[in-house]
This record gives sequence, C-alpha cells and structure tokens, in this order.
Amino acid sequence: MGLNEKTLKSLGPAEHTEHAHATKPFRTVGDFLSNVSNFQIIESTLREGEQFANAFFDTETKIRIARALDDFGVEYIELTSPASSEQSRRDCEIIANLGLKAKILTHVRCNMEDARLAVETGVDGVDVVIGTSSYLREHSHGKDLSYIIKTAVEVIDYVKSTGKEIRFSSEDSFRSDLVDLLSIYSAVDKVGVTRVGIADTVGVATPREVYDLVRTLRGVVRCDIECHFHNDTGCAIANAFCALEAGATHVDTSVLGIGERNGIPSLGGFVARMLVQDREYVKSKYNLTKLKAVEDLVADAVEVNVPFNNPITGFCAFTHKAGIHAKAILANPATYEIINPADFGMQRYVHFASRLTGWNAIKSRCDQLGLDMTDAQIKQCTAKVKAMADVRKLAIEDTDVIINQFYHNLNNDQDKPLLEDLTPEEKEAFAKKEKELDGMPEMDKINHVVEAQTNGQVTNGELASGKVTNGETTNGV
Repeated sequence: MGLNEKTLKSLGPAEHTEHAHATKPFRTVGDFLSNVSNFQIIESTLREGEQFANAFFDTETKIRIARALDDFGVEYIELTSPASSEQSRRDCEIIANLGLKAKILTHVRCNMEDARLAVETGVDGVDVVIGTSSYLREHSHGKDLSYIIKTAVEVIDYVKSTGKEIRFSSEDSFRSDLVDLLSIYSAVDKVGVTRVGIADTVGVATPREVYDLVRTLRGVVRCDIECHFHNDTGCAIANAFCALEAGATHVDTSVLGIGERNGIPSLGGFVARMLVQDREYVKSKYNLTKLKAVEDLVADAVEVNVPFNNPITGFCAFTHKAGIHAKAILANPATYEIINPADFGMQRYVHFASRLTGWNAIKSRCDQLGLDMTDAQIKQCTAKVKAMADVRKLAIEDTDVIINQFYHNLNNDQDKPLLEDLTPEEKEAFAKKEKELDGMPEMDKINHVVEAQTNGQVTNGELASGKVTNGETTNGV
C-alpha cells in the first residue's frame, strides 16, 4: 500500500514554525521594470488545455472548470476560438455570461471574420495571433510582413471600437526575425493595442533569450506584454519568471500544464515559483487552498493522474524520507521546505517506513501513536524497522505494527515476532540482519542503555549528558 490522501491526512496537520521566506542570500536585485510582484494570470486551460491529447470538455465541464478557476482568483480565463466549431461558439457565450469575477477572453486568428465572431459572443477581450516566423509564414498562412501589419491594425481598430480588450501576439516569436517582430509590435502599439504577446510556440527559448527579447520589447512598446511559453524543453516556468523580471505583465498558464504537446506553465508550478518570490503578494491575490480542487477536477476530466512530483499537490511534494532531513524538518520545517504546505491546505509527511528512516522520525510516529518510550528504546526500535526494511518493502501499516509490537514486547518482557506474515525466507533474512546489528558497537551500547532505562537505572537526561557507558552511569566521573 502506497501513500494516499487518507493516509497523509491521518498524520495530522502540517504543524510548523514560520518558513524563512525572506532569507535567500542570493536574491537578485530587481529594477523598476520587473513585474515579479505585479503580474496577472491568463488561465488557458479552456483554450490551450483543449489542445491536450486527452482533452474533451463538454459544456458542463467547461463551466465547472471556469468556476473553479474563478474561485482560485485568476484574472483572466481564455477560451477556445468560437470559429473552431458551433459548440465552441455557444460555450463562449455561456461562459461569458456566467458573471464571473475573471475577465473572459477568446483566442482567434488575426482576421476580421474571427474577430467579429469573437466580439458577438460577449467576451471581455479578444486575443488575436498570427505566425511571424519564416516557418509559419511560408508553410502556414503564406502572408508577408506588410499584410500582417495591415490586417493586425484593422482588427485592433475594430475590436477597440466595440469596447473590448485586444491583444495581438506573434506566433513562434523566438524563431522570428527580431527586426520584423519589433516592426509589428511598434505598429500595433501605436494604434492602442491593450497587450502584445510573445509566444515560444515550440518551446525553443532559454530564460536568457526570453529576458533579452522582453527587455528589448519593453523599450519599444508602452502597452502590457503577455507571454506564452511551451514546455518542450522543460523551461516554461523559468521562462515565465524571467519574462516578468524583464518587464512582462501577463503570463499564460494551464492547470497541470496541459496543452499542445508538453503544454505550457502549470498554474500550480507558476504560483509556487511566484509565492517564493513574493509570498504576501501571491497570497493576497489567489485563494491557494483551491489549487488542489481545480487540479483534481481537470485531472479527472482529461483522465490523467496528478504527477507524483507535481509542484504543491504531487503526493511526494512535501514528503521527507532521509533521516537527516526528517530530524531537521521535525525541528524546523524551513530547513528543507521553501514552501509552507499549509498555505495550500496541504500537509507534510515524514516518511518512516524505509531503511533510510532516522530515529527522530520514529520518535515522531511514536508520539502520534501515543507510545511512551525513551530515546534509547526508540533508537533500538528504529534499528528493527531499518533491518526489516532491508528484508521487504514496508507499508506505513507494517511499520506501525513493528513499532507497536516492539513496544508491547518491551513492556511485557516478551519476544513476539514484529510482523506475523513473514515468510520463512524473510524470517531467516531478518534474523541475520538482527545478528549483524547486535554485533555493532553502537547497537551494543544502545541495547545496554535500553535495558538500564527499562529497569529505571538510567534517565534520558543522563543519556543526553553523556554520563552513560554501556548502560552504566558515570556519575560525572
């Protein structure tokens, strides 16, 4: 049996001391262009996410996702183009009329027909896009630079005249000619576009390339800058962060990062990154405890599991296993956690069912189980757990049985098997491990101390002070 939500919850809330969020010695020095503490999220699960290989959202599911994203607090929700299908058009109208706090956008091609259809659905804004790289200009729409600029200006003027927000984005920006890009962006900025967008459509950009392009663009346009990064090479969240550092204002995300191919920055991963940068700003904007619910909703809708290593909500996200980690976490969670799980309504788990477990983790579990043992007795119990974990894989329930049986044997002068269901081969292997442990000087000392403590001859205080040698007190000599 592996870790599951029920098991994790049984271990109690994530009690902790305050995380040291502001103690990064290598925090970069921001400048007046940086927007890491002043950004907005354009949540694209209902547009980019519909392009995920396994996605099919009916109207009811779209409404549930839209409401969940609104509860989380995203500023914008982006929908599939109404030109994609008649159902997509109807869905745009329905969601645009839900009365959500978030502004509703739809994403269309840069042509007048698509723009008119988008406006008629009642959305708050229209996101237009056209390919600008040589690949797309040759093999997609076949239009030259002058056509792109002329059409973009016409569409922008029309959408503005209806009172809607309008964003113009190039597609495949990082494989486009820089002079062409800046010429287009400058032209649309002059006619009053709400935002310009850059898109790393194939995930080719590096954080440094992103920073350089956004920084250059920031010197050309006065409007807001939106960024859309694909994760083909694993840089999507890092690229989004660097874009904000360079002066971008809006970042596209999707729940669990779903989208075309490997998708785009995940909502949870991006928020985790920004929370570490400015905890109070992020907590003031977003209802972080709603993250797991929206991720579970989308995961169910597209029939995938939340990845085990998913930021924040993956079942391993706040699991601590190594003994040295467990000891430090139990003393002060900030030692090995940069994010406080309680901010997201999550819990940490100190793993105590493996050969890597340390006695501090077993001590913590004994406290949870209400078992009163001395430190030396807990160390002896830990050795039993580690030996058994060398013989077979242990579930949490197995370890609890070992701890409870060890405690029972200790207090009733018995030697019952720690686990009843061991095979003959496992019993033989465990006996061998115990023999190896008993032959170790450290275990020999612990066994003597346990015997003395059990008989009331030695106290924990004397053990901690170093006044014990092989179970006998030194009385300070």
